[in-house]
Amino acid sequence: MPAAAAPAFASSAGLARMEGFVTLHWDGAGGRMLLELPRLGEEFLYITRLAQGIGDLRLERGGMSRPQVVRFERRGTKLFLIAVNYAWRNSSGEPAQALALRQAFPDSILWGFDILEEAGGTLLVDATSFLLHDARDIAGTLSRAATRGRYALDAGRSALAVEGARAFPRNSQAEAILTFANPDAEPLPFWNGNGQREGLAALAPDPRAISIRLRHCFIALPEPGYRPREFDPRGSFFNSVVFHDFGRSLEKPFDVHYAIRHRLQKADPTAARSRPVQPLVYYVDRGAPEPMRSALLDGARWWNRAFEAAGFIDAFRVELLPEDADPLDIRFNTITWVPRGSRGFSYGTMIWDPRTGEIIKGEVTLTALRDRHLRGLAEALLAPYDDATPCKAVEDFMLARLRQLSAHEVSHTLGLDHNHIASNHGQDMSVCDYPAPLLTLDGNGAVQLDAAYGTDIGRWDEISISWGYSEFPPGTTLEEEKRGLDAILEKAAHQEGLYTLAQQDALPEDGMHPKGHHWDTGADAADELTRLMTVRAAALSRFGERVIKPGRPMAELGDRLTALFLLHRYQLEAAVKLIGGLDWRYAMRGDGQVPTALVPAADQRRALEAVLAALSPAALTLSEAILRAIPPRPPEFLPTRDLLPGQVGAAFDPLGAAEAAATHGFFFVFHPQRSARLIEHHHRDAALPSLEEIFEVTLEKVWKAPAETGLARAVQLRIAHVALRHLMALGASPEASSSVRAVVRATLRRLAAWLETAPPLPDALGAAEREAALAAIAIFMVDPARFRDPATLPVPPGSPI
Repeated sequence: MPAAAAPAFASSAGLARMEGFVTLHWDGAGGRMLLELPRLGEEFLYITRLAQGIGDLRLERGGMSRPQVVRFERRGTKLFLIAVNYAWRNSSGEPAQALALRQAFPDSILWGFDILEEAGGTLLVDATSFLLHDARDIAGTLSRAATRGRYALDAGRSALAVEGARAFPRNSQAEAILTFANPDAEPLPFWNGNGQREGLAALAPDPRAISIRLRHCFIALPEPGYRPREFDPRGSFFNSVVFHDFGRSLEKPFDVHYAIRHRLQKADPTAARSRPVQPLVYYVDRGAPEPMRSALLDGARWWNRAFEAAGFIDAFRVELLPEDADPLDIRFNTITWVPRGSRGFSYGTMIWDPRTGEIIKGEVTLTALRDRHLRGLAEALLAPYDDATPCKAVEDFMLARLRQLSAHEVSHTLGLDHNHIASNHGQDMSVCDYPAPLLTLDGNGAVQLDAAYGTDIGRWDEISISWGYSEFPPGTTLEEEKRGLDAILEKAAHQEGLYTLAQQDALPEDGMHPKGHHWDTGADAADELTRLMTVRAAALSRFGERVIKPGRPMAELGDRLTALFLLHRYQLEAAVKLIGGLDWRYAMRGDGQVPTALVPAADQRRALEAVLAALSPAALTLSEAILRAIPPRPPEFLPTRDLLPGQVGAAFDPLGAAEAAATHGFFFVFHPQRSARLIEHHHRDAALPSLEEIFEVTLEKVWKAPAETGLARAVQLRIAHVALRHLMALGASPEASSSVRAVVRATLRRLAAWLETAPPLPDALGAAEREAALAAIAIFMVDPARFRDPATLPVPPGSPI
């Protein structure tokens, strides 16, 4: 938007001027920011982003809003910033139709500015109040996280930060310091307050006043010449550009979906392989420390192989950000390292044109503390410390994961969504999955981490980039291009057995795809669960003081134990999906794929057997050696959310740990939607397991098995209690179908009859648990709603790894 010649404004005389896409005038004495606007009505992008966050709650450094197409429009003495409605369009080119559409759907006026001056058609406005408002509802986010009181923006403790203002040729931004006050917020206690990493009191020096920095960014739209590519659900691209086109022929769909991708063109479009007109270059944040920085560079560089396969030569590069470069310049794709107060997800985001899906800037945000979590997992698996000498295998494991994570997040900034089928492909798996480490045992039964994570992109990643970025010869029609793109995906499906499953179908608790999981390994979820339990048992047999370095509190063994004790949690989730499972593809008519197939009966029964073995006393009873090694936590080493729960005070609770693991498992086994599918599938094919069978086999294992001895007996009874409570919660769930509730009720009647007639138990605890179960079932029969909450101990958070 800069004018050819700088206009003279009396209001800006003597102010610091920053010339760029939107020229800024800074009034240091008055704390004001003025905007110089030469051409009204011209569309551009507006986003907000955090220059300084709080280290949690998705309010982290660099976090940005969804881009909006906006324009400035003058109305008398007012200047409006208007968000343009691109969700509803008319491509006919008919003026009357375009007018009818504009009158049918609203725009959004984001702000009204007072015009200070006008010179030669250029306006000068005071943007101070706009820049100082809470454009991201940060007060609401903080209030939802507060244990007491509510946060509100405090204007008296907010001001503009000129050091965050920038004006580049293609983007400009201004920054504000915003303070959110809550006089009722709870500060850290006088004693035992240090060392916390969770909660607002741990993140801010004083939670009654949380000050962060918010940037308002104005970004030029791309130049013409980009050719949108329509989204195909069989591929792995995002389709965040979805709009409704009233100008389309009635023969075509009303909804239009564009894939999100960069503009990448061959210098020689007639060549099978060519250098690009402009390569994609990503720059790694200098704030990332070594050796993490090198791992980020290495992992991101894997993607050049995919672009080579798509017909480009040296089209993708990754470099360290030059010292004189500014990562806020829209012309730089960036990989940013962000410290956090707690372990959290990393993000691959982008700024894109909402009109076409063209990516303008890719931005990777990699969060610290995940590397610390990985260190703890590796130490628990290896028990490597005879002394304080660093363990190279631990560091190699951490850096291998970080390389893979760098490649994963960069994939999103290239336009790629997750592919949660990928773990079925072994070492050739796509980096777009959520990977679990592939753990093996050597001949001595020791855990091996040398092949834990992949070392390159997978074949599906090459296919995805070929679909998204292949350039067709000049003169190719849209129909010819579509046939070529279809051929890429259909060849992958039919000749290589490769396809995708999006996050929406892999992560839900009621998931049913037998191959679509997260944080899993192996082609067969049930077999892999059994194998992983063997690895887990081997690591637990070696678990002890060698897990931590000399001089560290022995209580830290409790931190290390969580990840190891629950090592199988996601593989169990994967195996459960086979029960009542449905295999399917994002099939299109005529592409030859089988849309759906029920999971075979033998696979379902094998999965149930593997899951129940993972929920057995043998699997969930910890050794006496481990229990004797873990003392209560010392002062200033406060409990974290990653510890296993308990009900015995400050001491480690092995029964609480077992209960939490059982809670996790039976929550998935007795899920309302899974139970409903079992009824439906069995009535479609009588060879498939019925819901009654699943219930009876489970109760046979947990309630009717021979009594264990010692601690294993107490664990056995706790598992049985958890199973019963979750079965009753299923029968009381408003999400359960009437048929599911009926089967639960009949199952509980049969269980009660067995409990009443079974031989007496020799142990007092067993007799007491049996009596409590009978009493609970009797209450359930009268008032099932009382059991909607199973009231069993939960597992601590697991993601991300």
